[in-house]
Amino acid sequence: MRIRLCLAALSLAGGAGLATVAAPSATAETTATTKAETAAAACTDVEIVSARGTFEPGRLGLIVGDPVFSSLQRKITGKTLSSYAVNYPADLSLTSAAQGNRDLVNHVQSQAASCPNQRFILVGYSQGANVVDNSIGISSAGAVVGSPIVATLPAAVEPKVAAVLLFGNPIRAQGKSVTGTYQSRTIDFCADGDPVCQAGGLNTAAHLGYSANADQAATFAAGKV
Repeated sequence: MRIRLCLAALSLAGGAGLATVAAPSATAETTATTKAETAAAACTDVEIVSARGTFEPGRLGLIVGDPVFSSLQRKITGKTLSSYAVNYPADLSLTSAAQGNRDLVNHVQSQAASCPNQRFILVGYSQGANVVDNSIGISSAGAVVGSPIVATLPAAVEPKVAAVLLFGNPIRAQGKSVTGTYQSRTIDFCADGDPVCQAGGLNTAAHLGYSANADQAATFAAGKV
């Protein structure tokens, strides 16, 4: 309970203290992409599927998802992009990450069936990283705001996942990381001292600074699509 309360404080501090972080500008390209997202199965070349952190504001996530999407729009040229915000509570309930896990897998499976040529970039921050971990078969059970796996992306969909971008990933504090099929397509950021992903970490502010890694993550992903 204590560590969950600490995570809540971290997340609330992030929402209250990030007014200086610029949200993506509403360019014509962004507006066109947003309209495409409202379609049931917008068949863009690449879809960014983002799971936000606990209590994180922003559509895809103010700290990670939104900045990463903006960077990807600049770096992936000659292809159409869309985005999907994983639909889950992102709160401290015991079933939150599991709900996100199921929604992510269901959405990607549906998109893959409707848009066979579409590729995916999975983005997860904090609890959202737990959601992505579970979805690619790496259990977050026992991690901060983690859960057992309730759904995994099937083998037929796996080649369509171009990149996995993780930030403040709680399983790192357990000494775990993404291994196996997705390892070469994964970049996993853990800031020094971040108590959510580093065992014994004491720098709570480190967990709120991952916007600084958005460009590096986007460069990595752009090289995979």
